[in-house]
Amino acid sequence: MDFLKSTLTSALSKGPAFGYTFNDRVSLPGDDNSTVFSLFNATKRDDGTPCSVFSFEVNDATRSRLPLAKNALRKLRTLRHPGVVKVLDSVETETYIYIATERVTPLKWHVRRDSLVPETIKWGLWSVAITLKFLNEEAKSIHGNIRLGSIFTSESGEWKLAGFEVLSSVQDDEPFIYRYGGLMPDSGRYATPEVVKEGWEVLKKMPVHVTDSWGYGTLIYEAFNGVFNGGDQLPQPKKVPATIQTAYKRLIAANPKTRLSVAHFLEQGLRQRSFFDTPLIHISEFVENMGIKDAAEREVFLDELERTGDEFPEAFFKMKILPELLKSVEFGGGGPKVFGGVLKIGEKLSDEEWESSITPVVVRLFSLPDRATRVFLLDNLSRMIDHLSNKVVNDKIFPDMLTGFSDTAPIVREQTVKAVLTIINKLSDRHINGDLLKHLAKTQNDEQPGIRTNTTICLGKIAHNLGANTRQKVLIAAFTRSLRDPFLHARNAALLALSATSEVFDETDCATKVLPAIAPSLVDKEKMIRTQATKTMEIYLSRIKTLTASYPDTILPPEGSEQSMPGAMPGMGPKTSTTAAAAGAGQGVLQSGGWTSWAVGTLTAAAGQMATRAAAAAEERPSSAPLAKPEPTRPTIKSAATTTPKTTSSTVDMGNVQPGGFLNDDDDDVDGWGAMDDDIPVADEEPEEQEEPHSFFDALEKKVGRTVPAASGKSAAEVTVNKPLSATGKPPLTTASGFGFGATAAGQQKKPFVVNNDDFDFDSLVGKTVKKELPRGLAKKTAGKGMVLGGKKPGAKSAVVKKGGEEEDDWESAWA
Repeated sequence: MDFLKSTLTSALSKGPAFGYTFNDRVSLPGDDNSTVFSLFNATKRDDGTPCSVFSFEVNDATRSRLPLAKNALRKLRTLRHPGVVKVLDSVETETYIYIATERVTPLKWHVRRDSLVPETIKWGLWSVAITLKFLNEEAKSIHGNIRLGSIFTSESGEWKLAGFEVLSSVQDDEPFIYRYGGLMPDSGRYATPEVVKEGWEVLKKMPVHVTDSWGYGTLIYEAFNGVFNGGDQLPQPKKVPATIQTAYKRLIAANPKTRLSVAHFLEQGLRQRSFFDTPLIHISEFVENMGIKDAAEREVFLDELERTGDEFPEAFFKMKILPELLKSVEFGGGGPKVFGGVLKIGEKLSDEEWESSITPVVVRLFSLPDRATRVFLLDNLSRMIDHLSNKVVNDKIFPDMLTGFSDTAPIVREQTVKAVLTIINKLSDRHINGDLLKHLAKTQNDEQPGIRTNTTICLGKIAHNLGANTRQKVLIAAFTRSLRDPFLHARNAALLALSATSEVFDETDCATKVLPAIAPSLVDKEKMIRTQATKTMEIYLSRIKTLTASYPDTILPPEGSEQSMPGAMPGMGPKTSTTAAAAGAGQGVLQSGGWTSWAVGTLTAAAGQMATRAAAAAEERPSSAPLAKPEPTRPTIKSAATTTPKTTSSTVDMGNVQPGGFLNDDDDDVDGWGAMDDDIPVADEEPEEQEEPHSFFDALEKKVGRTVPAASGKSAAEVTVNKPLSATGKPPLTTASGFGFGATAAGQQKKPFVVNNDDFDFDSLVGKTVKKELPRGLAKKTAGKGMVLGGKKPGAKSAVVKKGGEEEDDWESAWA
């Protein structure tokens, strides 16, 4: 037996494993003479869970109080109650006693800092009273050490009871308190009047509650006033609320027989309009049984929680109320309003706390098919998004959120579109430019006009989040579609969105796509649309002006180069004096500012170029070629105001002019000469019936008195021009002068064609459409007889007209 004892003693002396790490020290036994234990903050080695450790070191100075430490350890191991400090683990050796508990803080810290409001103190006293009622009435025990130093606050802010050094059951043969009560630190200051007079043995004759009732009265005094020096202070309540003072005085009655029990004090306090009838206490009571409450009771609870939320300790919301609310939302059908309470508490949480407690519930709620829950989540997404990580949003929330775009309920679709603005900054580029745009394209065609309008607004606000490759294409297509929407506000939203996103478009898109799309809105039937369209148009015009400010004045070659000649083509010869003069005349007309001047000036310049080419062809005639027979001349058309002498003449090669050649040019090139002769009738085809001349030329003939002299017995309206054709039926394009419209290859047959004045349609040149037949009585009927043209000689033929230096002005005057 002695050997066995020595073995156990040796094992205990080495100490069993204790899986907790000591951190900073919170208090020592001598700090307030209220306990025999030292308190340390600690962490659990397995998972790092924060906790506290009550430590008692056995040495010569503390050995006398070792029975108190052992009694406290034994009672804490066996006693389980929500109001008692929760024990996690403990170890006892010959040299120390360690008791690991939930993380707690001494209540005296809060009292000394005066950080507790009266309502919070009442709530804590109510909790301690419930625990003492249990000990006195159900456990038939005496705590014997109720004081400020025996109360601790948990992480949830709740008041927890400890200090079980002398806790005794009156049913024991020898209650511990009777023998060791006097060993408690500073026991004389907190002892009841009867114990002070007769000792602890007197309690054997007293009701079980008398000691704890006195101690509870002392706790009330310390909690409200902060300092307690002795029992003589208790009759002066000072800061104790008036509603409590009557019952408080009965707790500290000098006669133990009239002393009020804690159970009766609790009963009085819970009466209507009494000191424990407070919102905080009601909420605490409700939370404990929320799972069995009906919807109406939960509604009342949430309203009260919203009113009193700021009065509760934040820790209580985090650790106590929040878990119960989350259970109710997820499993008890708490609904959106309960979740609103969750979010209000969540505002006080850190990101880590939010992620661990609320995020999992939010993810599960988004996966539920309940529409009321989905709408509430979308409405309150802005309150949650900052606490949700990008990974959670992209992998879990957004895929479930996409189902809302195609939900049959319009309210769900609309709220989903609105929620895009909240979630956009958390989404990846793949989700934004892929799934999101695909679903927004559907909602822009939604049957509900409000959803279409909100989709346009949404696109305008997320424009800068879109990818550079898809931004312009998507926005232009979406906004231009909305501009055609029959709903007034949808069109207005499109114009506002275009105004807000003008910076994302370049000058080309602004000019060629956006402005043409806005233009119809300028004549919208709604004034609001017309006004906004004008503002939007001005924004884009200003942007185009800004973007094109660095453009060069012109991209044309410098004046005097070969490419600067009007109608210049690659490979043209050098510009002669005649063509230079014509070019100068054309440029002068172009700079005159009139749109009709541009048309007439271009025509005159082209005619001058033809004359130059004809003269060049005549000069280069071979010496062996016979001289060309002079053709009938055609007088120049002059204005009545012209004073130029009529004796001056110039040669114009009319044989190189295709009827309508100035008018039917569909190319963008400045020469416009490429396929002039496609529509020229040949001699062996029957000539088309000549239409009646336009009255424009009749008036012109009357004005200038134009006459064409007859030649070779032909009528004055006929002109003979030689028009050589190539093997393909088109005139040759290469000669020494660069144009080559004059000479004909040897042995090639020449075919006649008819030239009439009607072929030169100057109305079409300036963009005016003129009907072929005018109303009766308005047109002067003249017989325009054509003459079959064609000669035997291979040389180029040209009609001679009198030189007129102001031909452009003459045509413009006639048009005016």
